[in-house]
Amino acid sequence: MKLQVLALDGVFDTGLSAILDVFTTANELAAMLSLNVPPFEVSVVGMRKKVQTSQGFVVPISDPVCTAAGGWLVVPALGYKVPDLLLPALERPDVRDATAALREARDGGVNIAAACIGTFVLAESGLLDGQKATTTWWLAPLFRQRYPAVNLEDGSMLVKSGPLVTAGAALGHLDMALWLVRQASPELAGLVARYLIVDNRPAQSTYVISDHLAHADPLVEKFERWARARLSEGFSLDQAADAVGASKRTLARRLEQVLGKTPLSYFQDLRVERAVHLLKTSGKSPDEIAPLVGYADGVTLRALLRQKLGRGVRELRMAE
Repeated sequence: MKLQVLALDGVFDTGLSAILDVFTTANELAAMLSLNVPPFEVSVVGMRKKVQTSQGFVVPISDPVCTAAGGWLVVPALGYKVPDLLLPALERPDVRDATAALREARDGGVNIAAACIGTFVLAESGLLDGQKATTTWWLAPLFRQRYPAVNLEDGSMLVKSGPLVTAGAALGHLDMALWLVRQASPELAGLVARYLIVDNRPAQSTYVISDHLAHADPLVEKFERWARARLSEGFSLDQAADAVGASKRTLARRLEQVLGKTPLSYFQDLRVERAVHLLKTSGKSPDEIAPLVGYADGVTLRALLRQKLGRGVRELRMAE
């Protein structure tokens, strides 16, 4: 399998290294164990001859992007973790050149994978329009606002949509690289994961800090404060809208833009989050916790917790 890893100026060090280490380890293990798996042909490509990582290390660029048919073009994250730094970076000439190269490569039959903030570069190309994708969870509100034509599934760690694959935050680079190895050999991918001690992360929703996302928008933050104070009570959209000083339609639209959820679904997420916290810290049973988070009994709460876990497992199976 031919793989081109696109390194742009300011590339996220961990992301670039994780991808290269996975494929190097795969090649070493395949040779050592005499597995019938062709070696991965990996090259680091770029839009400029001189590239530095976000930590200032020089990256040796072997070639420009090859747009001929076959193989994968892989886009690691840029090392800009907040919108104020990321947005100007997306306007840079080299990034614009990269998005044009991505379009040309896809037209030439090259498959494309992007991880973490690298998904923003891919989205800038327009190739994700009308496709399913994931991105780094803490920038999901910005991604939704900037790329409304993308069907964002930010709770997922890995999303495949036709010839495009996207992965979630930071160490999602590992998940993406292992997925690519798995296309050549599931056995080899399993061995690499064991050697690198990579656990299954079927969903990044487990890692999301809801407070962080909610605080990205004043109206959503106000709704969150109102909701957290009333988790043991029934939900009323009318009361919620009155409390935050907005119409029901405005509140629903803002929640969808920022969190990708309805007010009721976010309210239920907060209930489950509180229940999990109490299970871990209070010593109370599910039956005792259920009324504290607005559920009639522990049976309902247990079912919701199982459903949340099961959704993550299903997402992993679908990605495979």
